[in-house]
Amino acid sequence: MSSEVEIKIPAVGESITEVFIGEWYVDKGTFVELDGNVVGLETDKATFDVPAPVAGTITKVLKEAGDTAEIGEVIGYMEKGEAPAASKAAAVPDAKASGGGHVMPAAERAMEEANLPAGSVAGSGPSGRVLKEDVARHVQSGGGPKPMTGSRETKSVPMSPIRQTIASRLVNAQQTAALLTTFNEIDMLAVKEMRQQYKDDFEKKYGTKLGFMSFFVKAIVDALQEYPAINAQMDGNKLIYHNYCDVGIAVGGGKGLVVPVLRNAENMSFAEIEQAIRDFGARAQKNQISLDELEGGTFTVTNGGVYGSLLSTPIVNPPQSGVLGMHGIVDRPIAVNGEVVIRPMMYVALTYDHRVVDGKEAVTFLKRIKDVIEDPARLVLEV
Repeated sequence: MSSEVEIKIPAVGESITEVFIGEWYVDKGTFVELDGNVVGLETDKATFDVPAPVAGTITKVLKEAGDTAEIGEVIGYMEKGEAPAASKAAAVPDAKASGGGHVMPAAERAMEEANLPAGSVAGSGPSGRVLKEDVARHVQSGGGPKPMTGSRETKSVPMSPIRQTIASRLVNAQQTAALLTTFNEIDMLAVKEMRQQYKDDFEKKYGTKLGFMSFFVKAIVDALQEYPAINAQMDGNKLIYHNYCDVGIAVGGGKGLVVPVLRNAENMSFAEIEQAIRDFGARAQKNQISLDELEGGTFTVTNGGVYGSLLSTPIVNPPQSGVLGMHGIVDRPIAVNGEVVIRPMMYVALTYDHRVVDGKEAVTFLKRIKDVIEDPARLVLEV
């Protein structure tokens, strides 16, 4: 009797019937431990990894990267068995040695495309393995090769479902909504001093660091409750108002930007917000955010400042009516009580759907966030 085991597309959501084959993490002939990830899948909303159903060797690959497959479809086969003696210590998947670590197959291809020599990229994976993301960071940081003359090749690759959905929604938002952006600047001194004063006690008690995002989520909830139109959505000729605040938090994932949602953020404490955001960030890097965590949302906040952005105009995520863009904190001279002082300043931007929100509401909403962040005691006193 054959010991071959099927590698099938698992169910990834009630409404999902087809997926996009992403990157195969292992090659044919590679030994994989039980539950080791063998291939990445992508839908229009999220990415998922398919674990090995048994410990064994990959014998057949039926679907290549870029192909589509239906739920339950067989995309490959494995031969059940133990790892060859030579590979047991390597803790598969198969990889090539490089600078004391191992280069994963996808990273190896990326290094070849970037013309990077072996050993030039530091690995951040288990046991120092070099991942595809490590190669991308190395190139972006200026560690790539010097410009070369000669062959100038191009290649065409299909857009992933996530990238297609992002593109479609952004274009749809621009074409169907009356988007307008208003700006303000916030003196972050009070929040920085509060974080400095209580950071150790906070982390000791709750097991997580006190960041800036929890202050902004609290301020957003406060402002949404005072200006409910910004928390509303259009439904034909009707406006749907929500008595809850489901705040989407934009986080960078292994396959791109995802926006998991803090449900009923109005009922969450600072610690609960920080713990949830930290969890979102960790799981997004591993493509472990579930579909239900990405559904809905009444308002979104995105922090381009973590990537060095000074100012931007975020785009509303339909059918939401507003999105807040946070940016980098920069020491700048400002006038305070008639004197020039140096303060840590942040530009903030609110993009809103002018069909739902009037200009006055948008400006005062953003001003309310500014007032609360500059005087956090307002959050406690509710004034």
